[in-house]
Amino acid sequence: MFDARLRPLINPALDRMGAALARRGVSANQVSVAGAAFGALAGLAIGLGEPLAGLALVLASRLLDGLDGAIARASQPTDFGGYLDIICDYVFYLAVPLGFGFAAPANLPFALLLVAAFTLTAVSFLAYATLAAKQGLETRAHGPKSFFYSTGLAEGAETILAFVLMCLWPTAFAQIAAIFAGLCLLTVIQRSVIARRVFR
Repeated sequence: MFDARLRPLINPALDRMGAALARRGVSANQVSVAGAAFGALAGLAIGLGEPLAGLALVLASRLLDGLDGAIARASQPTDFGGYLDIICDYVFYLAVPLGFGFAAPANLPFALLLVAAFTLTAVSFLAYATLAAKQGLETRAHGPKSFFYSTGLAEGAETILAFVLMCLWPTAFAQIAAIFAGLCLLTVIQRSVIARRVFR
């Protein structure tokens, strides 16, 4: 929901950092994998009962996620890079709720609910992108991307905010997870309504 509005604010700084890293020979793919690794470590830290360490790793992971695209724009974007980016994103998206699920038995049903919601959202997102490519549709609302990014209520910025709140208030994980799972479901419904109108 907020990603397209935030892009003009954060992209200039990311692009400067990305260009500097590209000049030093750092590749976008390396940064994507590093972002996924930090995301997985965030889930591990949370699962071991260290949500504040998890928070630091969450923020580091998302900084790297922003930098991989900036590096690609400063060098040479590739289709494989776009593929790797989305895979690495979902390592992060799944690791954090799973970490909370392992941290406390009472969290587990809500962690699984959130993982299921993320999975359904990802399916709708990728199915929409596939059909948009088939019909030659394009959008620049989220900046240059390897494939069509459809807008929804629950996007990257909202997910990061939810994860930050979970790390700061781990005892409220169940409530935050339930609310965010609901937002994911609304996103799938919203995207499906749009798909019904766009794809004939």
